Amino acid sequence: MTPTVPVDRLRFVNECAFGLDGGAMFGIVPKPLWSRTNPADDANRIALSTRCLLLDIGERRVVVDTGMGQDWSAKEAQIYAVERPAGSLREQLLARGVDPHAVTDVILTHLHFDHAGGLRSLGPTGQFEPTFPNATHYVQREQWLWAHAPSARDAGSFRIKDFGIFGGNDAPPLVLLDGETTLFDAVRCLPWQGHTPGMQSLVFQTQGQTIAYLADLIPTRGHIPVAYVMGYDVQPLKTVREKDELLQHAVAHDWILAFGHDPTHAFARAACDARGRYHLATSANAISDL
Repeated sequence: MTPTVPVDRLRFVNECAFGLDGGAMFGIVPKPLWSRTNPADDANRIALSTRCLLLDIGERRVVVDTGMGQDWSAKEAQIYAVERPAGSLREQLLARGVDPHAVTDVILTHLHFDHAGGLRSLGPTGQFEPTFPNATHYVQREQWLWAHAPSARDAGSFRIKDFGIFGGNDAPPLVLLDGETTLFDAVRCLPWQGHTPGMQSLVFQTQGQTIAYLADLIPTRGHIPVAYVMGYDVQPLKTVREKDELLQHAVAHDWILAFGHDPTHAFARAACDARGRYHLATSANAISDL
């Protein structure tokens, strides 16, 4: 079930901090409950991160998700409380000694604007261009089709201009995945339906541990209870079942959970009580601290 080729090195890049309405992020869960772990500001927004992965797998340099990107008006940035004190994704990678032109692969968990917005970056001429022009990009086919024809309920989560880079003659390569797939013998892609059709979580090994990068199946530590699902989910009952399935594996096999949106902690372990309820066991910003 778990790929046998380990990831040589795992790093995170916090592409930006932003905020979304806490009620939307927790659906029917009452505010007195969700605000214990995710307190809201005066506009009822909770703090979130866009935590992208940087994986070294042999000679491959792999980026997972790309954050919100730079193509936001001042009004939009204010609405979403966008802050990027460390600069753009491209600038942060360069600061880590990683040339975006040398990135070989980009895995997209899905195409919502806070995961695919960084596919484009401002170039030296002031025009937007592909952030990773030489990388092969991977997304589930089902998500690709849905993103181009979303429902009225979730259309606002997609911006065609983010992933429209794949339509040009000089577009970077795009590979559409069909269901569960293992890439590079190292990264297992698990597609789900509840949040958005064809969203995928990733499972891989590094430092002797199995890591599950959850994407928006479980966006923060506060979302570990299976009933704590987002109002953004197109099929919330499926999300509940999918979370239960993943958490069963995580607890049984001692997986470490990696969060894409938790503002303060990258990793956690979950536990299950005698009544079958999942809860946060430990959390940390380093695997070694769990």
